Amino acid sequence: MNMPLQGYRVLDWTQWQAGPGAAMLLGDLGADVIKIEDRVTGDPSRGVEQLRGQVQESVRQSYFESNNRNKRGIALDLHKGEAREIVYQLVEKSDAFITNFRESATARYGLDYETLTRHNPKLVYGIISGYGLEGPDANIRSFDGLGQARSGIMFACDPDEPHYIVGGIADAAAGIMTAFGVVVALLTRERQGIGQKVEASILSSMLFQQWVSLGFKFISGQALLPQPRNKPTNPLLNMYKCADGKWIFLFHGQADRFWPNVCKALGIEELQDDPRFENMWKRQENSEEFVGILDKIFATKTREEWMKSLRENDCICERIATFDDLLVDPQVIANNYLPEFDHPAYGKTRYAPIPFDLSKTPGALRLPAPEFGQHTEEVLAEILGYAWDDIRRLKEIEVI
Repeated sequence: MNMPLQGYRVLDWTQWQAGPGAAMLLGDLGADVIKIEDRVTGDPSRGVEQLRGQVQESVRQSYFESNNRNKRGIALDLHKGEAREIVYQLVEKSDAFITNFRESATARYGLDYETLTRHNPKLVYGIISGYGLEGPDANIRSFDGLGQARSGIMFACDPDEPHYIVGGIADAAAGIMTAFGVVVALLTRERQGIGQKVEASILSSMLFQQWVSLGFKFISGQALLPQPRNKPTNPLLNMYKCADGKWIFLFHGQADRFWPNVCKALGIEELQDDPRFENMWKRQENSEEFVGILDKIFATKTREEWMKSLRENDCICERIATFDDLLVDPQVIANNYLPEFDHPAYGKTRYAPIPFDLSKTPGALRLPAPEFGQHTEEVLAEILGYAWDDIRRLKEIEVI
């Protein structure tokens, strides 16, 4: 069976994570994604490990690999008119164009929406900004951490001190939203015959991810605040450390309904009718004392021993996993949530695939991230019909 986006071509003029991630998702679904990089500097994310003080023996970079699978790569000097002409020719033969450069940069290079749609009126043009394309900060630089900062999520875990969540979650959110928007625009084009501009921002994507928290704040007027572990409003919705140093998360929103189950699972039946803890209001009133009791109890057995007892007594709980735990998680394994890929440089590796499964036309990892400029000649010859003499000349004048 064909993959969902097989036959579609996407041009990817992006860098770092949000833009590359959006194009990567389309590649996962079968699109022919062509990544355009600067002929000299390339995507700066190729050097992230060095920026973080890490040294890798391979010339490849894990950060770049993580954001650029299922793509072909070309390298052009977009300061030169002949390089831009190559992009225009590719646009004529493509379905979508994605960028996360600021609009001032897209206009300077002649790769803005208005210019490219003159070459292909039905083009779907996806652009990712930091804070949106309108307003006083529309054209300032933004990155993942800045998007987290401005969205309010840095206080989600601690109302007194902001925390930066590593791993690029704001960039990832913007990439997912952009890929979704591009697919919707492609569907619209199939039905109505029109191309259009798709806009997403890191800020808008992070606000959308917090729709429940924002709902609490702006509908009820009360913020959904994080709870201190040692004095939560509901000790049966809390985290506890076991004898082996591993953690469990109890998640009983309906605390009184599951109170007898928890007492039986933990062997504390004598506390079930204790006037200090007999209902959710009493447990809230005496939560610090109760958490102290549970901390001592959980410290007597390993996590797996407690998980067995809790699950047998129909309690709602889960292991708090590390990344190493994921590799042996039976659910992760059974559902192939971390499939293996035989990488040409790294050997057997794991990756996070698209998080939904299509029963008849699933996505797949087909290609590793391209080496710098790896497919320039291939794309020029295969898609645009350039002769080898023309390609040789473009090399000589440093267009490619």
